[in-house]
Order: sequence, then structure tokens, then C-alpha cells
Amino acid sequence: MKRVILHISGNVQRAGYRTKVISIAKQFGIKGIVLNLADGRVKIIAEGEQTDLDKFIPAVNIKNTLINVIGIEQEYSTSTGDYEKFYKLVDEGETDERLDTAADLLKDLIGVTINGFDRLENNLKIMIEKQDQMLDKQDETIGKIDQSRIETISEIHALRDDFKSHIDARLSNVESEIVQIKEKIMLQ
Repeated sequence: MKRVILHISGNVQRAGYRTKVISIAKQFGIKGIVLNLADGRVKIIAEGEQTDLDKFIPAVNIKNTLINVIGIEQEYSTSTGDYEKFYKLVDEGETDERLDTAADLLKDLIGVTINGFDRLENNLKIMIEKQDQMLDKQDETIGKIDQSRIETISEIHALRDDFKSHIDARLSNVESEIVQIKEKIMLQ
């Protein structure tokens, strides 16, 4: 069994880092403690088999939305067997302070959620009104297109009728002239 003392720097306090470390330690069967230091770092005392510690150390190098480990200082020594499990040490008043902070954040979140839904509802109303206006304009445009289509068809029919009348008159004249030509040819 070995012991390693880790000093973790970065954004590791008030970010849920110690809870993650406890979970990771349990996965590897590591015993020890994790605690916040006054300088903003986190201290981990971990005891276990060397192979387990070799897996544990990279696993606590966490980088996510809230936690960002920047550095890990390591100091190995012989295991003392002082720990039966892995747990978090909490300073006096830390839990109460965190609960108060969590309650304040929850109130803010509820306010944002309610206000957000009110704004969303207002934006939806505006969007529906604009959509209704667009549909009215679309109906108006379709009406104009239909009217224009009807007028165009009517004009085409009128032009066709005029053209047919003109062709019929010309054809009648041509037929009449052909008859006259035939009569003249027969007389000769």
C-alpha cells in the first residue's frame, strides 16, 4: 500500500470537485480524504495499491464546465492505514454557507425561469401576430394573382375571339375571290 498527497490547483473549489473525487476514489478502492485549502487549492490524501493510485491521479485531473484542474503536485510516502474509507473534510460553517448560496441560486434560477417563460410567451404572441399579418398579406397576394389570372384569361379569350373573327372574315374574302376566279376561268 502507498500514500500520495496531492495538491490540486485551478478552479476546484465551489465547483463540486471534492464530490467528484470521492466518487472516483470509490471506483478505485482508494481510502483517504479530500479538503479545501485556504489558498484556493484542494488537498487529497489517498491510500491504496500503486496500480490503483496510478489510475486515480489522472482521473482526478478533471476539466469540464465547472471544474478546471490546472496542476497536480504529488508527494508519495508509505501508507499509514489511518483511513477506513474516502471522505470529504468540511470546514465549520461551510455546509450552511453552501446551502444558503444554493438557496439563493435556486431563487435566481426560479426567477429567470419564470421571467424567461413570460418573455417567451410575449415573443410567441408577437410572432403569432406577425405570422397572422403575413398570412393576410399572402391571402391578399393570392387574391390579386387570382384576379390577374382571371383578367389575363379573359383578355386571351377576347383576343382569340377577335383573331378568329378576323381570320373568318379574311377566309370568307379568300373563298369569295376563289369563286370569282373560277367563274372567270370557266368563261374563257
